[in-house]
Amino acid sequence: MATLAIVNKNIFAKIVAVILLATITLPIRVVIPKQKHYPTLEIDEFWTFVGNKSNKVWLVYAYHRESGEIVAYVLGKRDLATARALKRRLKELHVTYDRIATDDWAAFLNVFSNEEWHLVGKQHTVGIEGNNCRLRHKVRRAFRKTCCFSKSMFYHKKVFDLAFFDIHFGIV
Repeated sequence: MATLAIVNKNIFAKIVAVILLATITLPIRVVIPKQKHYPTLEIDEFWTFVGNKSNKVWLVYAYHRESGEIVAYVLGKRDLATARALKRRLKELHVTYDRIATDDWAAFLNVFSNEEWHLVGKQHTVGIEGNNCRLRHKVRRAFRKTCCFSKSMFYHKKVFDLAFFDIHFGIV
């Protein structure tokens, strides 16, 4: 009887481990836009790191100020390819917009320059800059002076997936 209890306990532990691993690794918490069309989207870049501060990772994301919704995001280097990846992600999600607001970073100017209503300047990105502050408070791995950090890019992405999922559905 005691051996049966030990076997059942070991099986239970393995099942729990598999469920936890699936929760972390499967993309079940994907942020999908609540709308297909937005009057204005604000886009900005956000500095984080993986491992140590010299290994910079930039979060580039689109934000809808009126609803507080994070519409789409990508992680990468602070370069033109990451800005293009965000625009590609918006197209994959079939998101349309009337205006796009960015700061005057050269990659944004390059990628969104052919947009009819491209608003450039900090006065147009006040909402997303405030959201950056909220993210730094909610996601400890995004804080500049912290001992909470991701050791791998995989888990770094998962942390932001979970945080954005929670923000998206109003849990945080």
